[in-house]
Amino acid sequence: MVSETQTVQSSPADNNRIALMRICAEAREDELMTALSALGPLPAIADIRKPHAGLVMVRGRIGGVGSAFNIGEALVTRASVMLEGGTIGHAYLLGRSESRARLAAIVDAFGQNADKRELLEECLVAPVRARLAQERQRKAEETASTRVDFFTLVRGENQ
Repeated sequence: MVSETQTVQSSPADNNRIALMRICAEAREDELMTALSALGPLPAIADIRKPHAGLVMVRGRIGGVGSAFNIGEALVTRASVMLEGGTIGHAYLLGRSESRARLAAIVDAFGQNADKRELLEECLVAPVRARLAQERQRKAEETASTRVDFFTLVRGENQ
């Protein structure tokens, strides 16, 4: 078990997997399906843990350094699958979408294969990152349009 003061070293492959899983968490169901269809015919896929929803406790720290406290619960959906070759994929997604969680677990399993990873980068990661950047830009523009600048006039005799 790793304590809070210990650091865990991760390999570049682990970092790639983490990045892919982060994209899967942000991807819509149709984006995941498009990426999987680009991989060609899929092998047999067995459900290790069928997709199901549940609650997890969300914890926080004041200022990021204080004592941990419970903020509340969040609904998540998780799934685990095994590809025909024995590769196992997992997914934890915020919200309730069993089909999306299963698709994300399949993408995770394929992402562990270096040959498939490059295709997933092209068909899933790049488009999702572009969509997220566009959504952030649109939101920033909407927020900027409501910005109010306050200023103070200084009278001559108050100087």
